[in-house]
Amino acid sequence: MTRRPTRWPRYGLYSQLLLSYEITRPLAIRYLAMPNPDFIAPHTITIPSGDFYMGGNQPNEKPIHRVWVDAFALALYPVTRREYALFIRATDHPPPLFWREPQFQLHDQPVVGPSWFDALAYCQWLHAITGKPYRLPTEAEREKAARGNQHGNTYPWGDTLPADHRGGRETALGPVGGEGPNGYGLYDMSAGVHEWCADYYDKTYYAHSPAHNPQGPATGTRRAARGGSWRHAVRFSRCAARSSLAPDKMFSDFGFRCALTVD
Repeated sequence: MTRRPTRWPRYGLYSQLLLSYEITRPLAIRYLAMPNPDFIAPHTITIPSGDFYMGGNQPNEKPIHRVWVDAFALALYPVTRREYALFIRATDHPPPLFWREPQFQLHDQPVVGPSWFDALAYCQWLHAITGKPYRLPTEAEREKAARGNQHGNTYPWGDTLPADHRGGRETALGPVGGEGPNGYGLYDMSAGVHEWCADYYDKTYYAHSPAHNPQGPATGTRRAARGGSWRHAVRFSRCAARSSLAPDKMFSDFGFRCALTVD
């Protein structure tokens, strides 16, 4: 699938629309001042509303509990280097720590090293220039999407690791789309990079989390992440597996993908 930059108008009622989003007003003003800004709109798939059993057998995944999640849309792939480069060019946002490392120069690799704050800024930028409420997914949304409408599966495809499951620091990070699609048509839900989620992280959160659209704890020191890692000994992640990191940290196996609120 080829995704091309999309050009959007910069004047009239559309300009007023951009400036109406107070959370992204500085980015919107910068966008309006730039000549011919380009961006790549994520190709998203709508994940239908419904419940699923969230959690697993590790201590921070217990108890397994039933969760309802409203419909939302999720990008087919993590954000790529090509997409993130347009964001840097458009906003003068500082590049991630590993931006110039030779092993991460492929346009269609997942962007690596953005902090949680960087990922949030990217979503706000897309929100500002499109008028669509792009954001990071919650942990519950990310797990529901990873399961691909299968019930109780360990991985997005089933319960058994593939033969080529080994990773490590000497392996290469491939382009997006190397794993999948799952039952919803999503790629790389188990491999590639850890993906930032919107939630604060709490290892005991499932013991008291709400059953309807959980948003994570109200406060915390770390942000949640989901998905696998190219540099782990086992590069695929279970659907229920949880990870976390301080939101200002930049690791070479962290990236993100965009979610979209739908009516």
